[in-house]
Amino acid sequence: MATILIADDEKNIRVSVQRLFDLEGHRALAAADGDEALAILGREEVDLLVLDLQMPRRDGFAVLQEMRSMGHDAPVIVLTGHGSIEKAVQAVKQGAHDFLEKPPDPERLLLSAANALRLSGLQRENRDLRRALAPLHRLAGRSTAMADLKREISRAAASGGAVLITGENGTGKELVARAIHAESARRDGPFVAVNCAALPAELFESELFGHERGAFTGALRRQIGRFERAAGGTLFLDEIGEIPPALQAKLLRALDTMTIERLGGDGPVRVDARVIAATNRDLRAAMLTGAFRQDLYYRLAVLPIVVPPLRDRREDVSDLAECFLEEARREGVTRARGFSGGAIALLQGHDYPGNVRELRNLVERLALGAAGERLTEEETRAVLPAPTVSPAAPAGTAMTDASAASDRSGAPGPAGRGKLRDSLRLAERAILLETLQRNRWQMAKTARELGLERSHLYRKLKALGIRPPD
Repeated sequence: MATILIADDEKNIRVSVQRLFDLEGHRALAAADGDEALAILGREEVDLLVLDLQMPRRDGFAVLQEMRSMGHDAPVIVLTGHGSIEKAVQAVKQGAHDFLEKPPDPERLLLSAANALRLSGLQRENRDLRRALAPLHRLAGRSTAMADLKREISRAAASGGAVLITGENGTGKELVARAIHAESARRDGPFVAVNCAALPAELFESELFGHERGAFTGALRRQIGRFERAAGGTLFLDEIGEIPPALQAKLLRALDTMTIERLGGDGPVRVDARVIAATNRDLRAAMLTGAFRQDLYYRLAVLPIVVPPLRDRREDVSDLAECFLEEARREGVTRARGFSGGAIALLQGHDYPGNVRELRNLVERLALGAAGERLTEEETRAVLPAPTVSPAAPAGTAMTDASAASDRSGAPGPAGRGKLRDSLRLAERAILLETLQRNRWQMAKTARELGLERSHLYRKLKALGIRPPD
């Protein structure tokens, strides 16, 4: 089942096309103009857009351009009136998958949609495969802790039992789960990830187990749940500690019997998926308070794996930083090729409360602002949080002449001005991030709200190391 958005100001065409896709088992959404279409794109994961070129308020070309700037890469089928073929061809040149004359022939529309979704799926699989085959920088490192973790991954991959991965935020628990899947006998099956913390309690059961048509208000068609989608592969339950207590018993039953029941269904459905769960919570403590079922914990923790925080394997920081920098260089973000010894020493001295994710963000910011091919100690100090100090000037040493002079005069010296610049930079970054997140990363809307030209906004994002979420 795909989520398909139909954007057309002609109601009869919009309704008929929506009904056509509904009958094919897809989730069909509708928009009467370009602004409504962009609003839906801002809040929904759309797999295919059927787009009329001529609409009030904002035409199809503007929608096509804006959705790409929002980071949407869903395929687009353009609808055009008789005599507007040249415009349709122009839209294809700008990235549309296909164009059809209005009113579209139902069979041809369904065929074009199937081809577009198939091609999009192949492209997505290709991207996932490239990521899987790329150097596993998130598992890079030569520390004893990483060597132990890699052994645990291999041991778990060779087994078919459930795995419980624990670790702080940002340590790479999902990447460990993906590595287990990639090494296992299920590697050719799907890897289906579920963020349990992001699912509302009232939707959790339907998302995990699926539902039949008419199971509840708004259930217009059957939906296959995540358990069934993971058939032959791995179901990854991230933030497992956030599952509501009422649903923990149903999950336990599914794990024990390897059957599920769709909401509104009339019997059990067998499933074939290996379950890997992850959490940053202390589930043993949650068991004592009754927030997490003891029997579910032991059912999941057949093979427990603990991912160490980065501060406990500082010797891996250098390898990780080099991998992140190489990735940025391949993407054309920077021409920097390495770090100075002082820069590496600073990075190794940081505590990383955000773990590997924080290190990656720091390296991306360094890469964007690099002045040369070698990242320096000064550049690194500028992006590190204030508590980190240079190895050359450990805590407790005397102030420099410049800072002492600043302290005597009351006016900021060079060091004070540097701190002021850093503070202003952090404040500007926080404002931009808050505005972008509130506007669901819609660049045009964010630029208008901040009173900036869109090109100016893009330059600021690059300078501050802000990138849209994956």
